[in-house]
Amino acid sequence: MFHLQASAPDTIGQVLSLPQPDLVLVAVAWPYASGPRHIGHVAGFGVPSDVFARYHRLRGSRVLMVSGTDEHGTPILVAADREGVGPREIADRYSRVIAEDLQRLGLSYDLFTRTTTKNHEQVVQDLFRTLYEKGYLIRRTQMGAFSKSTGRTLPDRYIEGTCPHCGYPSARGDQCDNCGRMLDPQDLIDPLSRIDSTTPVFRESEHLFLDLPAFADQLSQWLSSKDDWRSNVRAFSANLLAELRPRAVTRDIDWGIRVPVEGFDERSDKRIYVWFDAVIGYLSASIEWALLRGEPEAWRTWWQDPRASHFYFMGKDNIVFHSVIWPSILMGYGSGGAFGGGPGHPPLVLPENVVSSEFLTQEGQKFSSSRGVAIEVRDFLERYDPDPLRYHLTAAGPETQDTDFTWAEFIRRNNDELVATWGNLVQRTLTLCARHFAGVPEPDHLQPLDQQLLETVDGGFQKVGELIGSCHFKAALGETMALAARVNQYLGETEPWRLIKSDRTRAATVLFTAVQCVANLKVLLAPFLPFTSQRLHEMLGEQGVLTPMPELVESQGDGQDPHLVLTTGAVSAVSGWQPQRLPVGRPLAQPEALFRKLDPALAEQELARMAGSPTSPGVA
Repeated sequence: MFHLQASAPDTIGQVLSLPQPDLVLVAVAWPYASGPRHIGHVAGFGVPSDVFARYHRLRGSRVLMVSGTDEHGTPILVAADREGVGPREIADRYSRVIAEDLQRLGLSYDLFTRTTTKNHEQVVQDLFRTLYEKGYLIRRTQMGAFSKSTGRTLPDRYIEGTCPHCGYPSARGDQCDNCGRMLDPQDLIDPLSRIDSTTPVFRESEHLFLDLPAFADQLSQWLSSKDDWRSNVRAFSANLLAELRPRAVTRDIDWGIRVPVEGFDERSDKRIYVWFDAVIGYLSASIEWALLRGEPEAWRTWWQDPRASHFYFMGKDNIVFHSVIWPSILMGYGSGGAFGGGPGHPPLVLPENVVSSEFLTQEGQKFSSSRGVAIEVRDFLERYDPDPLRYHLTAAGPETQDTDFTWAEFIRRNNDELVATWGNLVQRTLTLCARHFAGVPEPDHLQPLDQQLLETVDGGFQKVGELIGSCHFKAALGETMALAARVNQYLGETEPWRLIKSDRTRAATVLFTAVQCVANLKVLLAPFLPFTSQRLHEMLGEQGVLTPMPELVESQGDGQDPHLVLTTGAVSAVSGWQPQRLPVGRPLAQPEALFRKLDPALAEQELARMAGSPTSPGVA
């Protein structure tokens, strides 16, 4: 066993008195372990959640960030069939691949685990059994979709057809992304299997259904209070509420968690629906985290304390599961079952916010691994650094509307914004300080221009913090980069490289002002650019970790099979979310470039590479 602790950094000085949750659960969508993930995936669930978690750790909140690989359901079976191996082998292989990729991207999970653990199975079956005993799961028959070529059941999301309500031609078997209505596969007009383009065969099958209409009033009241949600999520969820109906939570499949209900439990062809299974992973991962920490009840701090705030991060195709189905499961479970604690314990906490991003397209095409339209995270990070990708996915990502990733724009932002604005500011400020003063210069009297700049950058902690805290990440990054541009403008106006020759005292004051701004911008950018912010942290003579980085470790908790997990472990930050002042005279390291300038010709080379050209791109 190894031990974990929740991220609870020691802060220096007094934290700004902004309203903030003390307990924050960052619940990140579970990627399917059916293959490597592409940058469209991490634009939705990965980078935004990590920015949010890192900010709250710096603010001093107690953060628990959890997720893992989703390893059940037909997507895993489809991948196994394609490669001619068993589903467990596929899950094992791609769980490692995904965890390694997310580590390289710097996603700072307190625990990133798997859905094939014994712990997860126990938690899922407990919630399922409790809902059944309370009467929220009802037996019904429905027409199930099966593949004509394999005879296996087809998952809802592997069936496409025309929406019977709005006529959208690419509606899925579970919902229409155009009008937002929940669907069943048999509702579609001219349904086809996405696997082999054959028409599904429908036959009657008995299943257990979650009685969503039983929660209609509670859901409506709860959702009506969420006026701070993104408008796309609120509108989509409202459409779902308008047509609530029981939803099947079992499937005709032989890979997944067994159904713990009499009449189903001994059947080899019935399993719990993967999306009932996956959302419970937020709870089971929290429980596993507590077990690995050696404090089995520690998870209750985040799940049964009404002061806790839960934030869920995902792409827009997962909204229904987080704004309707998961809240219904939580409402039905309450504090019941083996894990709820029973009477006297508070009910499990409902989501505070469902932070859903839109889709990221690639050079005008929708990302799709199955259709060969994808830039895999691993492939990307083989040739480019993680911070420029994190920056681009925030600055130009699909926060509230679909956006398009192009190589030309990625390179432009890297060169014009990271290299020329932020990197250049750091380079020239630290070079002048180290070369002419061997460290942080001693200032003379601060002029109004100097004082105003310091106050402007100091004020960024409140502005940027409020934007990140309200999940406006693009605006927060834009505000921070505008501050960096303002400091660059200040240096251009004061020209300390010239003042060194004519007025050394004034030059020292200007550089003192600039290096203090750089130190504060380092913290403001740390949630977005953790790798380069840590390097700058060390260049500025600071000790310790600015924000924690994840590591991969082999875990074996109480009664668990050994498995690989991603965790920040016991590492906590040493710097808080507040203005800082570097002491006069502190030695500064000779700066190294934070970012690499990229040759614009790389854009064409990458497009050729994606089209199958042997051209191998490089870095200028």
